[in-house]
Amino acid sequence: MSTRKVVIIGSGPAAYTAAIYAARADLFPVVFEGFYSGPSGGQLMTTTEVENYPGFPDGVMGPDLMLHFKKQAERFGTICLAEDVKSVTFGERPFTVQGTKTTFQTHSVIIATGATAKRLEIAGAGDGEFWQKGVTACAICDGAAPIFRGKDLYVIGGGDSAIEEAIFLTKFASKVYIVHRRNTFRASRIMADRALSHPKIEVIWDHEIVKIEGDQIVRSVIIENVQTKQQKSCVAAGVFFAIGHRPNTDFLGGQIALEPNGYIKVRPGSSETSLEGVFAAGDVQDHVYRQAITAAGSGCMAALDAERWLSNMGISS
Repeated sequence: MSTRKVVIIGSGPAAYTAAIYAARADLFPVVFEGFYSGPSGGQLMTTTEVENYPGFPDGVMGPDLMLHFKKQAERFGTICLAEDVKSVTFGERPFTVQGTKTTFQTHSVIIATGATAKRLEIAGAGDGEFWQKGVTACAICDGAAPIFRGKDLYVIGGGDSAIEEAIFLTKFASKVYIVHRRNTFRASRIMADRALSHPKIEVIWDHEIVKIEGDQIVRSVIIENVQTKQQKSCVAAGVFFAIGHRPNTDFLGGQIALEPNGYIKVRPGSSETSLEGVFAAGDVQDHVYRQAITAAGSGCMAALDAERWLSNMGISS
């Protein structure tokens, strides 16, 4: 079993950026990109046009952007493995990272496994249906797309995130409907008041979306009263899930400290976790911004922190 200086777990903007910086520092990183756990390249692999990533004035397709990231990392010698990580062992040094086919010992680990948007099982919302064809889980990422401008949009949720997304969408939509299966918000009072007083937001209480319909893109939704079961069809150009994200940390087995919401806890202003030699980057430790550009920035931080730590330990070349 070979021993590496750094192993990176993940394959989104944070992971590949960390790999680029680590490889250029002659740390010879190995990246476990994942396979069954999700598409290599992270959430951007399921998006269409990305218009807010710097350097692409005409926009870029999400999968193309991730391919550029990966090729740049490989250019400097990064080894990318299309394997899931089954387990990590932090109990003794060097650490052990066990993939589905390959196992490495490593002096440091960068965790960049991201977070998965929570989605409801609604007819029409799944992969191969209208997901990323009008159904999404990120208003900030996708809300400015042409298919949503001047149209009626629907947000599913009742917390602060749902209201933040709805308010953001009012910049582009003709009307934003918040569909909530209860008759009160879970959101804070101040956020609830903002939604209820906004002229372009209407709350549909005690309802849920039961079906999403369209042709090539979303055209309408069917909503149902949770009490009477009465249904009606409404014109819609987009449906936005705003029910939270789940950080991908199960494989860690509780070996490092997490925030109360399940995200990896890092020292403020750094990527350092509760365990020396283990660093975290991207959405797995960021529940606030969750953008490709912030993930890439934190990937840079993680690689620099790892390089500095390895040097201090007398391990870095």
